[in-house]
Amino acid sequence: MTDTGIRVLIVDDEPTQRRLLTAAIERAGHSVETAADGHLALSRLADRHAPPIGCVILDLAMPGLGGLDVLASLRPLYPSLPVIVLTAHSGVSRIVEAMRAGASDFIVKPASAERIRTAIRSAMANVTMTGELPAIRAIEQSHPGFEDLVGNSKALKSAIQMAKKAAITSIPVLIEGPSGVGKELFARAIHEESDRASGPFIAVNCGALPENLVESILFGHEKGSFTGAVDRHIGKFQEASGGTLFLDEVGELPQDIQVKLLRALQEGEVDPIGAERSVPIDVRLISATNRDMAARVAEGAVREDFYYRLNVFPLRIPPLKERLDDIPALADHFAKAIARTENLPEKSLSDDALALVCSYDWPGNIRQLQNSIFRAVVMSDDPILGPADFEQIDPRSPAPSPARPIHEGVQPDSIAPTPTAHQVSLLTDDGNIRPLAEIEADAILSAIKLYDGKLSEVARRLGIGRSTLYRRIEDLDLEQEARRARIS
Repeated sequence: MTDTGIRVLIVDDEPTQRRLLTAAIERAGHSVETAADGHLALSRLADRHAPPIGCVILDLAMPGLGGLDVLASLRPLYPSLPVIVLTAHSGVSRIVEAMRAGASDFIVKPASAERIRTAIRSAMANVTMTGELPAIRAIEQSHPGFEDLVGNSKALKSAIQMAKKAAITSIPVLIEGPSGVGKELFARAIHEESDRASGPFIAVNCGALPENLVESILFGHEKGSFTGAVDRHIGKFQEASGGTLFLDEVGELPQDIQVKLLRALQEGEVDPIGAERSVPIDVRLISATNRDMAARVAEGAVREDFYYRLNVFPLRIPPLKERLDDIPALADHFAKAIARTENLPEKSLSDDALALVCSYDWPGNIRQLQNSIFRAVVMSDDPILGPADFEQIDPRSPAPSPARPIHEGVQPDSIAPTPTAHQVSLLTDDGNIRPLAEIEADAILSAIKLYDGKLSEVARRLGIGRSTLYRRIEDLDLEQEARRARIS
């Protein structure tokens, strides 16, 4: 199976490194552009007449404008553009600094071609074109209240009514719903309508945090507290003190971190790594998940006490297929807003285009609708968007079916696996138990093939984090076999 091609910008001052990265990324089906320094990279990203960049591979150590400086410059303009940083040093402090600056992931050089490709695949899981979500996010952030949530369906109104009740309390809120329904937008609206509106709103995607850095990023660390900790860093809890901390994909946190988070909520204080004393915090917690947390508890992935502490006020956001009446208003809103933010003439959808959009089963929910409207608005030269401007929509797509309950654990943008009779054998031919490493390798390869090479889905089904899956693939020397499993 070939990855969906996107345009990747490699930013590295070493010509050899650029050539190696280009070869690995192009073999994955992506197109590549390169920039030899940070200034050239920022100029390329700012060029509205050039094809959009979908992902950036950024070297941290460059002369002149370094990687961290590039991150600081591009993040305010492209807050959702995936940026994967390259570093020759695995020092935790340096990596923490990059992640705090807005990096989506990091790769320690030299990296295998498989590690590079899986990093890109993971970073692009929710974003298909640069500029799409940043444009929408800028609109969302400027109007974060409930009155700016577009739609009049009964399902949306019910969710808003519940969210308004949550806003006037200070208790933890757990927002459930599939990917792309706007859980963070609801969290921001709750914050803006609460008595903490004047305080910070800090959002953290727990599923994107490297396992070895989760504690430092959330709770902070002191200078010299571990090898590579050359500076003191405050954690996200301290950043959010006086306001709201939003933890997306909260069910992906390791259990030891769940225990520390529980203590932080119960005691109102955090313990930075290496600190001599606890640091008081004043945080209102809002969490979100696209998975069934009760099922995660039953699986043993989420602590029961942690779940009950988060789920004081449950709030479910319905998928787009449960609020079909909202699609015309959303499509019109996005078309006008995107044209405005991209300095283009105002555009609208024709009746035929609107009928096509309304008949499509949007597996990626509102995020996918945003992206489709963005593509149509930017690519079309006509003021009226027609069906031809939505070529990515299959007009033969079946009518929306009833939403699958979230407890099935299936993300809406996941590819349903093809049933197979293959099973992982525990025994050798002579009836003895196989080595554990062989069984694990067989299970991983079978899952990769079963789920069409979508490693994020494989990790979810195996009940492990994405970074853990990448590490086990490397430790078990499965890169070549995993590649064959994806394309077979």
